[in-house]
Amino acid sequence: MTIKNLIVGSFTLLLLASCNESTSSTNSLNHSADGKVEQVVADFNKHTSQDYHSFSNPEEVKVTHLTLDLNVDFSKRELTGSVALDFKRMTAHAKTLILDTRDLIISKVTANGEDLSFSLAESDSFLGAPLSITLPEQGSTLTVYYQTVPQASGVQWLTPAQTAGKKHPFLFTQAQAIHARSFIPLQDSPNVRVTYDATIRTPKELLAVMSASNDPDTPRDGVYEFSMPQAIPSYLIALAVGDLHFKAMGERTGVYSEIGILDAAAAEFEDTESMLIATEKSFGPYSWDRYDLLILPPSFPFGGMENPRLSFITPTVIAGDKSLVSLIAHELAHSWSGNTVTNATWRDLWLNEGFTTYLTYRIMEMVYGEDRYAMEAVLGRQDLQADIDSLKPNDQILAIDLKGRDPDEVFSNIPYEKGALFLRELEYKVGRENFDKFLLGYFETFAFKSITTNDFIDYLDKTLVQDHSDKISKERIEEWIFKPGVPEGAPVPESNAFTSVDSARNNWLAGKIKAKDIDSKNWVVHQWLYFLNNLPAQLTVAQLKELDEAFGLTDIKNNEIAHSWLLICVNNWYEPAFPRLNDYLVSIGRNKLVKPLYKALSSTPEGLAIAREAFTKAKDGYHPLTVKVNEKFVK
Repeated sequence: MTIKNLIVGSFTLLLLASCNESTSSTNSLNHSADGKVEQVVADFNKHTSQDYHSFSNPEEVKVTHLTLDLNVDFSKRELTGSVALDFKRMTAHAKTLILDTRDLIISKVTANGEDLSFSLAESDSFLGAPLSITLPEQGSTLTVYYQTVPQASGVQWLTPAQTAGKKHPFLFTQAQAIHARSFIPLQDSPNVRVTYDATIRTPKELLAVMSASNDPDTPRDGVYEFSMPQAIPSYLIALAVGDLHFKAMGERTGVYSEIGILDAAAAEFEDTESMLIATEKSFGPYSWDRYDLLILPPSFPFGGMENPRLSFITPTVIAGDKSLVSLIAHELAHSWSGNTVTNATWRDLWLNEGFTTYLTYRIMEMVYGEDRYAMEAVLGRQDLQADIDSLKPNDQILAIDLKGRDPDEVFSNIPYEKGALFLRELEYKVGRENFDKFLLGYFETFAFKSITTNDFIDYLDKTLVQDHSDKISKERIEEWIFKPGVPEGAPVPESNAFTSVDSARNNWLAGKIKAKDIDSKNWVVHQWLYFLNNLPAQLTVAQLKELDEAFGLTDIKNNEIAHSWLLICVNNWYEPAFPRLNDYLVSIGRNKLVKPLYKALSSTPEGLAIAREAFTKAKDGYHPLTVKVNEKFVK
């Protein structure tokens, strides 16, 4: 190994002639199944702005505003009502508006007090069905009357028993990537941005909140009105209804949750206001008025969802020690990258998630210091490498080809961590001050716009590449965006905090010390994750028993550490952990945590039996997305 060290902040930029960590996987993957990078770029440019995941026709008729009026019926598990759509004819001869739907029951469509002709085509397995509406001769508004079905893919209905309080039901929506169409007929493409108003009617004892203007002091009267004055893509429209209460954390920040976890959530995330202030100082003003959090039940399928003004958050990150609050930094960062500047298609997802992951690391550094920043970056790089080692070459490309594929099936660390690593390299090459100026200009130039990868490349060429042509090349940019793997010479994060962990792990594995003699009393969560995630794939039951007895890992409360430990236990068949494994799978619906466990269990007949038992027990409480992603493992 030949290494040249360039010290940059808390990282070491390793320019590698060879690197044991990535050579075998990256070098073999640099030859894409599609051939040379030039051909990949050429193929990409043919379809750069086409959204394969929407039937809608915004190039002919574009929806600009929605007015929702919905009744929430918990007994029938239905949303019933209407949506009025303001539209703009983009061509003089446009006669038809095409909307996206999935499993919606359309009763009628009207404009100017008269019924309009409409037709609903046959449904595609994951795209749903196009709704074609004949436009009125006069006016620019029409109203669709409809209802959802109980199994709507973007809506989860929870019984009182499935909530923390056990007294009232709960509802929440999850629209990303293409699930808004399951509860609103609309142009369900991130390239179409709309403003919206809403009136939501609920049981009087419950509170409704949305990704819009929420008044923490609103009275509970069963009728709630909302307004979102900034134009957002459809996947950011969100609704939740439950026995929710509010607690302020700062002047512009607060948390909604069921009463039983409200204080714990507010304490865990009390630094949110500091994160907001720090991000504004570096990357420009916050554009969305308030930034509040909604803590959802454990069945929420993601860690968080960046719904503007009100991020939806899993309770699995309430650890009691703020060790998992990078998730909050990530959802907050989306207020700049993703919500304000948005990917135009799901092929461009890396523009959302790569920029946001990069900003997350920067926010964590500003609020919690370089050591925390470095540890989390090392763990992120290891997560990226794990995906590179397991994914097909074409699924390792930032500008991934998703034609004919369900976008829910291809979420991975590639758009997140590889995208962030690409941006980090740009920062290192031009310097942080210059790169921050670039980011400010980028956010200002594309504010409240949806852009493609080509839009980004063109902007990059006119700014950083033009100003720093001696340091950044077109070829290197295309290698990052259009080729699989990670380019040689990419930044490699390092953390001094892991040196003692490596020493302890190696000494224990070599038999030089007992597990109980490892000095871990000052270890933070990130060090525990690093310790566990870098253990050998094969361990003996005796070794796992020794670790378990020394550190109580089977009973540990931190959900991230528990996940890493339980995965090790499955892969090495450590049966004492299996009762906890069952409880974990049944009580948590977050895909990041449960999917790897189901996948690992399904690899053996004995494990498959355990997976099927847990999935059968948990299925009714899982979100539809969690069911869809994991049921293939238990068939």
